[in-house]
Amino acid sequence: MKTVLRTRTCRAASALLATSLAGLANFAAHAEIVVTANDGKMALENGNAVVRKQPLPDTVSVIDFTDGTLKVLAEIPAPASVVGPPPSVAVAPDGAFALVTGAMKVDPADATKTMPDDKLSVIDLKSSPPKVLATLQAGAGAAGVSINRSATLALVANRSEGTVSVFTISGNNLTPAGKIQLGDAKSGPSHAVFSRDGATALVTRDGDSRISLLTVDGSKVEYAKRDLYSGVRPYDIDLTANATAIVGNVGASGGDTDTISLIDMTAKPIRVVNTVSVGQTPEGVKMSPDGNYVAVTVMNGSNKPSASPFFNDFGLLKIYKISGTELAPVAEAKIGHWCQGMAWSKDSRYLLTQCMVESELIAFSFDGKTLNKTATLKMQVSPAGIGTAEP
Repeated sequence: MKTVLRTRTCRAASALLATSLAGLANFAAHAEIVVTANDGKMALENGNAVVRKQPLPDTVSVIDFTDGTLKVLAEIPAPASVVGPPPSVAVAPDGAFALVTGAMKVDPADATKTMPDDKLSVIDLKSSPPKVLATLQAGAGAAGVSINRSATLALVANRSEGTVSVFTISGNNLTPAGKIQLGDAKSGPSHAVFSRDGATALVTRDGDSRISLLTVDGSKVEYAKRDLYSGVRPYDIDLTANATAIVGNVGASGGDTDTISLIDMTAKPIRVVNTVSVGQTPEGVKMSPDGNYVAVTVMNGSNKPSASPFFNDFGLLKIYKISGTELAPVAEAKIGHWCQGMAWSKDSRYLLTQCMVESELIAFSFDGKTLNKTATLKMQVSPAGIGTAEP
């Protein structure tokens, strides 16, 4: 009898283990992973970005965003910065690793100030727990980062030296492959993004208000000596499968209504085809994976001094529908202050935003007409950059 019971127990345990492993495998296959870069150095005091009196360590968080829920899976120390556009995080197409830039660091000669940094961290997302594999040097003010769809190249826009750094990728190993000089140190390259076919790339330059076109041939990346002009201070930029790019033009911070622009990547030559007003300071722009919508985080004056006539006590998340070359507003929701980037779920049904002042992530569902809050998550360090594996 004991032998029979033991056999039955072993069979039950084996079945339970198999079920558990299958459940974990199903979770891994279904899970929506978002990576956020969190800046512990900076705070907003009455409209002024200042160094915290007691800075926290910068971190990178791995977040489960499945079905509009939010759960921290891991947190890793690594350089991060709120300076620069929100895509200071790029995740490899297969989700194996992430690249995170740190544009600024506390000045060792004066703890009340910051200075440009050049750090690029390579983070292994498949190890348990995730870990930093390597810390590389890009250029001064290393900001927006992108990986091409074949995961063979990465680009980093260096805001403080007018360059774009090129890295070749083999597995999860990055090798520096040179820099592209675009303008002087004040030209402000902010984010570089690859076209879907990988043959070109676009680089926003908020310092001299232009978007530079790069050509890509294997590992050779060159400035095509051609620029596009979308508006005042193009900053964040994104692309989708429908060969349309969206760029946020953050303006001069004077309280005026600022804009987003559509770029037709199939036009010959590539060009800006539409620009619409969205409100004060469109910090982040992100197209839905299905290519039908673009989300915009609008500062809305929430980052200005409270006495400013342009101050509002909330930011806005806005959604616009893309119809050919037209953009039409369809939904908006109030969010917090000094809010940064966004990430869509792969099915375009959920959207995640990050707000610096509240140190908070906010998740929404979206049905094509309305935004409804599904979850919030308080972060230990203020979320400043964000990325997901692009479908």
